[in-house]
Order: sequence, then structure tokens, then C-alpha cells
Amino acid sequence: MVATESTMLPIGTPAPDFALPDAGGAVHTLDSIATGADALVVAFICNHCPYVKLIADKFGEIGNDLVSRGVSVVAINSNDFQAHPDDSPEAMAAEAELRGYAFPYLVDEEQEVAQAYRAACTPDFFVFDSNRQLAYRGRFDSARPGNGEAVTGADLLAAVDEIVGEGTVPAQQHPSMGCNIKWKPGAAPSWFA
Repeated sequence: MVATESTMLPIGTPAPDFALPDAGGAVHTLDSIATGADALVVAFICNHCPYVKLIADKFGEIGNDLVSRGVSVVAINSNDFQAHPDDSPEAMAAEAELRGYAFPYLVDEEQEVAQAYRAACTPDFFVFDSNRQLAYRGRFDSARPGNGEAVTGADLLAAVDEIVGEGTVPAQQHPSMGCNIKWKPGAAPSWFA
């Protein structure tokens, strides 16, 4: 496990486009997910990372609640699942069912979407406003494996509430921390150190 922080993509960056399949093969696009939404949450997660496992149930609960409130949520797994079979599409389908995700959990097999978003770790969260401009990037909350803090999703929730409710960019933005994305051999982007 290599603890890695978010790259903190610049605020105001437009949401990079994507067209990715879910574990069942149905393709989802940025437009199909985000059109008409008050905000868009893009979460880079996986199945096997202990940082993600710690928050997975709460993320499912919060993500489902946000969807019911008019916020679009999508989870993306960009790990090399050939080298890490726990992150295979079949395992993703089981994980989504286990956690009760009512939002798409997509496979970024070519890792191009992770590169476009400059995602570095799992979990890594990005929140875009209704114009699809980046307004928050960073952590779910301050809980980490072994630090004893409660998993609340407070940072992500506060950011979404401010973006949707006030139309402003949250002043408090802390990088996420998690396992590094498992890049395919030779595929790690130049900015990934």
C-alpha cells in the first residue's frame, strides 16, 4: 500500500468527457450521467484498497442520498485489473451490489479517464457545479485506516451543499489520500510521481 495524495486539479477545470462501460457492459457518458444535474460527483475508487474499504458503505449511503437530491454521482475504477483481479469488472459488479450503489460504477480499462482527471489515488473525489466546472477536489473526510476517526463523508457533503446551495467554491479543500492508482506497466502519467 502506497499512500498517495490527490493532485488537486485546478478549480474551474471543465469536467473531462468520458464514455465508459459498467461491469455489465452498458456504456455511460458524461452527458448521460450529468445532464440536468445540480452538481456532479466523480469518485475514483476500487474494490481492494483499504482506504476505499473504510469508506465504501458510507460512500454508498451518501452517494445514493445525493442522487435522490438531484446530484449526479459516478464511481470509476481505473486500476489495472489484470494485475489486480480483485478490481475486475466481475468483482466490481459484486461490490456495487454489496454496497448498494444506486449510481454507475464504471471500468476505466485504458486508464485514460483517470489521466484526464489527474486522479492519483483511491479514493479521489471531484465535484463539478451545474456548468460542469470543477468546484471541489479532495477527500471524503479525515478518516484513514487506523486513525480511529469516524467515517462521516463530512468534507464531501459540505462541499456539495455549498456548491449546490450557495453556488460558491468551498474554501476548505484538503487532498484525498489513498492507495495509488494501479497503472499498467509503463502507463503512469508523467505528473504521477
